[in-house]
Amino acid sequence: MSESVPVSEKAKQTETAPSQWVWVDRTVWTERMLAALGNGVKGNKWFSLIDKVYRPSTLQLAWEQVKANKGAAGIDKQSIENFAANEQVYLNELAQDLEQGTYRPQAVRRVEIPKAGGKTRPLGIPTVKDRIVQTAVKRVIEPIFEKEFLPTSYGFRPGKGCKDALREVDGHLKAGYTHVVDADLKGYFDSIPHDLLTKRIEEHISDGRLLQLLASWLQQDIVRDLERWTPTAGTPQGAVISPLLANLYLHPLDETMSKLGYKMVRYADDFVILCQSAETARQALEEVKVWVEENGLTLHPDKTHVGNCLIEGQGFEFLGYRFEAGRRLVRAKSLKSLKDKVREKTKRSRGDSVLAIIADLNPTLRGWFGYFKHAWPTTFQTLDGLIRRRLRAILRKQEKRPGMGRCYDDHRRWPNAYFANLGLFIMDTAWAKASQSR
Repeated sequence: MSESVPVSEKAKQTETAPSQWVWVDRTVWTERMLAALGNGVKGNKWFSLIDKVYRPSTLQLAWEQVKANKGAAGIDKQSIENFAANEQVYLNELAQDLEQGTYRPQAVRRVEIPKAGGKTRPLGIPTVKDRIVQTAVKRVIEPIFEKEFLPTSYGFRPGKGCKDALREVDGHLKAGYTHVVDADLKGYFDSIPHDLLTKRIEEHISDGRLLQLLASWLQQDIVRDLERWTPTAGTPQGAVISPLLANLYLHPLDETMSKLGYKMVRYADDFVILCQSAETARQALEEVKVWVEENGLTLHPDKTHVGNCLIEGQGFEFLGYRFEAGRRLVRAKSLKSLKDKVREKTKRSRGDSVLAIIADLNPTLRGWFGYFKHAWPTTFQTLDGLIRRRLRAILRKQEKRPGMGRCYDDHRRWPNAYFANLGLFIMDTAWAKASQSR
């Protein structure tokens, strides 16, 4: 199932590829294609792409990506393990169906994922085969759209991430852009108009069969329990291709705000606009309202606001943080989420040793701190205290002594250093070390 590229040719391609394209699939995006991407193609439209999708090497690499990402079975109940048992047979079948135009995606299985506050969010789970084909298509078409996207868009893009977006927001705030439009698109992924999205795709792709493939995914039936329906708008959350299409649809908003001189930072459908005055921020919000209405979307009235984030009560939330009164705080939901995980791992009824519990806790604490280490430092002191208090309560329980580990005697018997010596990850200590190295 693999098409080999000579080692010397691979080395040549890697050496001459511009740094911005080091992530592309070089079995698809050859030197000639990358040169065309850089110089522009006739009419700014790409033809003859479907053959690169069903190419054996593309499908093989796509399958490897899907396998690495794991994930649940779709509506056909075929698991990753089941597909892997006969991968060459299945990949050959996919290649043949795509080449002959007989490939048809199956319905998407929808499940509800729990959120904070007892709410849920819908998640679509395509079949393994459909995930492979979507990944193959993404490998082929992503560079075409990446060339167009602006650097102020950070979500689900190669070489970009949450920390980069937060770094840009922080830079604008330090430069005096403290009047912020905090906008929220209501049900964005479920409300993208198919006709307008298709037009944006067709501005850059003219391969009819590939366009039909993309359209078939937008119109995939959705199955939830005994319900089945065909969506009339949106891209299915959970589908491999959805983030790319969602970014494509909001790209004109990025362009509009950039041409008007606004400092907008966007991560998928979450974006803020940073301004130097309240009047400029209000004008920016009006521009957003016009664009959103013209493009068939809706701003959430209760979650969209303008404020001076230097003033208490007028801050804004972005990617897990809350920026308010000159401080960078952890958003309440993000803080609650960690505390819930800590409580779950430190139940007094848990029969494991404290060493085993600490070993279970540490990966969660390290990962959380790695993302939130720029938060206001008292956050870490408070959390460290909570964690040690719960560990003391476990130690009391193991000695058959009731109590919550709050008393002075418990602190004397099991001081902070006791838990540090057992290897507990101490966030306040980690913050102090990180601050010294900055």
